Amino acid sequence: MKRALTARTPTPRFDVVSQLALTLRGVTLETKYDGAPVLKLGGAFLAGLASHVSAEPDTLIVRMDFDERQLLLDEAPDVYYVTDYYEPHPVVLVRLSRVSDDALRDLLTVSWRLTLPKGKLRTQK
Repeated sequence: MKRALTARTPTPRFDVVSQLALTLRGVTLETKYDGAPVLKLGGAFLAGLASHVSAEPDTLIVRMDFDERQLLLDEAPDVYYVTDYYEPHPVVLVRLSRVSDDALRDLLTVSWRLTLPKGKLRTQK
């Protein structure tokens, strides 16, 4: 079965995401095979624009552990959500039009820590 993808182009709000993420050590801005921007740490996914058709336009997808994701979904369902397609993966979807810069910074920092290779956390602070 073919995956349903839509091309996502960077928005002014994603530029803010990129600026915040690029302040974290080792984060790079790259382009996925479908043209969507993606933020990586050591080649591993950190965050990017959601490209599956189940995601709303201007949605950020961020690496997140399942427990933390559930807390976000419970606390602010108008900002954070997950679709059936993304549910099995350790990520949360973020409506960029509704999230503050401070919350974005926190999300990206959590994702950065989750993505950091084991044993590197102490030396990367």
